[in-house]
Amino acid sequence: MANAPSARTVAELKKMPYQPCSVKDELRRNVIAALRTGKPLFPGIVGYRETVIPEIVNGILSRHDMLFLGLRGQAKTRLLRMLPDLLDPWIPVLAQCEIPDDPLDPHLASGKKIIAEQGDNAAIEWVHRSNRYHEKLATPDVTIADLIGEIDLVRHAQGRYLSDESTMHFGLIPRCNRGIFAMNELPDLAPKIQVGLFNVLEERDVQIRGYPIRLDLDLCMVFSANPEDYTNRGRIVTPLKDRIGTVVRTHYPHSIGEAIKITQDNAWLERDSGVKVTVPLYMHEILEEFVRLARQSPHINQASGVSVRCSITNTENLVSSAERRGIVHGENRVTARTDDLPFIHASCRGKIELMLAEGESAEDKLVTSLIGEAVKLVFSRHGDMDAFDDICQQFKGGLTLQVGDEVSTATMLENYAHIKGLKAAAARMAGKLGMAADDSASLVSAGEFILEGLYVNNRLSKVNMPGKTFFRK
Repeated sequence: MANAPSARTVAELKKMPYQPCSVKDELRRNVIAALRTGKPLFPGIVGYRETVIPEIVNGILSRHDMLFLGLRGQAKTRLLRMLPDLLDPWIPVLAQCEIPDDPLDPHLASGKKIIAEQGDNAAIEWVHRSNRYHEKLATPDVTIADLIGEIDLVRHAQGRYLSDESTMHFGLIPRCNRGIFAMNELPDLAPKIQVGLFNVLEERDVQIRGYPIRLDLDLCMVFSANPEDYTNRGRIVTPLKDRIGTVVRTHYPHSIGEAIKITQDNAWLERDSGVKVTVPLYMHEILEEFVRLARQSPHINQASGVSVRCSITNTENLVSSAERRGIVHGENRVTARTDDLPFIHASCRGKIELMLAEGESAEDKLVTSLIGEAVKLVFSRHGDMDAFDDICQQFKGGLTLQVGDEVSTATMLENYAHIKGLKAAAARMAGKLGMAADDSASLVSAGEFILEGLYVNNRLSKVNMPGKTFFRK
């Protein structure tokens, strides 16, 4: 963080090239500068470059208050928290004001009074842009006092009139003057609190308990909401919708590649246990196909959505399963494989909402089914089913092959030796999957992918036991 400018009085500030500017004009100016220089806006956000980000930019250029409308895990809050990066690094404020006010163009009575009394000798402070963003989660217990303010009875008892703004204890919104105020999950606010936002959005003033106190606020207001709450349930009053200038629709990743990039950027993949865990690309594909299928399943409440966090936590549990195996067997390097997939049940619970579920096992059964469908889809991209007929034939004689998340890499390779041609097929599959065919861990992972692919295509059967899995005909 660069140091704040050195000016400490209004007189010193006037010698600088600083010019008063509203928050929305400031955002607009900085966005225009970024567009002209090609500087990336909202870096690290994947999949929104052609859709969501242009709508946000247009809203800023229009000087609108904005609402981000989307399902769980669509980066709404992350986008909100990146908006302060579009503000100036530092701005000056009057040092003695309870509410931040511009030293050269004060809008509040307290600021005007300071300038009238002290003139160019009035002290100023510098506020960094990170301190100009305030966020509130909308909950049913939020009150007008929290957001707007309340009469301070102690100040009133000191002899001040109720019509004097200095009699008031201000809430979050006035204290965010000259900044950005974000309200997460707007429809969860009680209707009477939503009504209290009308004047703030339209006229940029506030009323506290009906007293005619006008605060000429300078701020940008942004909100987030779930589409179901915002459009169907009537949980947001219509006049409030009308006062929000731009509504930006977010979405889940449009491609598997984008989804994988988001997961890799956000999941905890590099561990400190001394075990190096590799997650092959095909395993990432399976996890993302699983989430994509969940978002299309008629058994899952799509109004709630299936969050990107589901992909992230599933990947972390997959890594943990492989990491645990490496720790137990003293392996310094392990590769995730399909027998690690059952452990994503635990990270899926609570992240998918069934439409009509009876019994505690309904969710787990659905997850198992979706995992199988995901494996089938990914296997169809990389494997030719007819190429494994010789392997399937060997199981007809009653042969059983043991694998499992608790079986070491060395033991798995020994077990593969009992199936003629399995190691060679695994080596070829590893090459197709972009894995090293001469690496034991990669060879085992590719071989088990073949076996699982044969199972989901009904060429083999499978018996699951704790820590062990048996493939047979």
